[in-house]
Amino acid sequence: MRCLVTGGAGFIGSNLVRALLERGHFVRVLDNFATGKLENLGPFLPRIEWIEGDLRSYHIVSKVTRDIDIIFHQGALGSVPRSIRDPLTTNQVNVEGTLNVLDAAKRNGVRRVVFASSASTYGNQDVMPLREDMSAQPLSPYGVSKLAGESYCRSFSEVYGLETVSLRYFNVFGPAQLGRTPYTGAIAIFVTSLIDRKPITLHGDGEQTKDFTYVDNVVQANLLAAERPGISGESFNIACGHTTSVIKVLHSLMDLVGHEVPVIHMPSREGDIQRSQADIQKAKTLLGYEPGVDVFEGLKRSVKWYLAAEKP
Repeated sequence: MRCLVTGGAGFIGSNLVRALLERGHFVRVLDNFATGKLENLGPFLPRIEWIEGDLRSYHIVSKVTRDIDIIFHQGALGSVPRSIRDPLTTNQVNVEGTLNVLDAAKRNGVRRVVFASSASTYGNQDVMPLREDMSAQPLSPYGVSKLAGESYCRSFSEVYGLETVSLRYFNVFGPAQLGRTPYTGAIAIFVTSLIDRKPITLHGDGEQTKDFTYVDNVVQANLLAAERPGISGESFNIACGHTTSVIKVLHSLMDLVGHEVPVIHMPSREGDIQRSQADIQKAKTLLGYEPGVDVFEGLKRSVKWYLAAEKP
């Protein structure tokens, strides 16, 4: 199978590249390295074809989608806070960039596009767990951009016959996720702050709950979504199906690292979702998805990776 991974030098993308190579697939990577790092691809560089380029350039996107069977569209400008600060760029990358990918895929005869969507499309809901048939109520420009991407995927399936599958990721964490940046996941920030022995800023009281999902589960879902027949145009929740409070995760990380640091409580941020838990029955039934790594095993693996990465 000939695969293109957009955003392949990023956190999730590089983990996916590794899994595809392990299965013997040809892998091409497109990344502009705005948030991804070439070091994430270091072990794989002799075995992949990589191109530096921006999703906003139709010329580049059209070039890299030629002779490709499956596109794993991971490339995006992530982060709810960043989207609130700069909604225009978020829209350009996440919506216009996705439209470029879909149109180029259609023109170049790509069989299927697997789109990285987000649980942020749901917004704050009164009913848990979250099901794919619920009305989307995104709070942030980031959530809006991912919902627009899903809608374009569904449209290209219906109108043009391009196979598309959208995966709604829930709070993904794990190896290769940058920690020393404000535009990343909470777990990565917590672990690196603990390693640096720096105070941790916690927005809200910490009792907000998330369906934290280890990256290997997300990789598994992408591989399944690339192959399963009869799912074009569908969206799937990709998570563990369990909810854990942020403060419980933080205390678990302190235990794993072996020391504590001061915790500074700040007001909740605009666009933050207070409760999130996925119903993953649809993914289990139609994709054959089964999360193999629970949140606490994922925390152990993540801490081990970050500690190893800090060694000279």
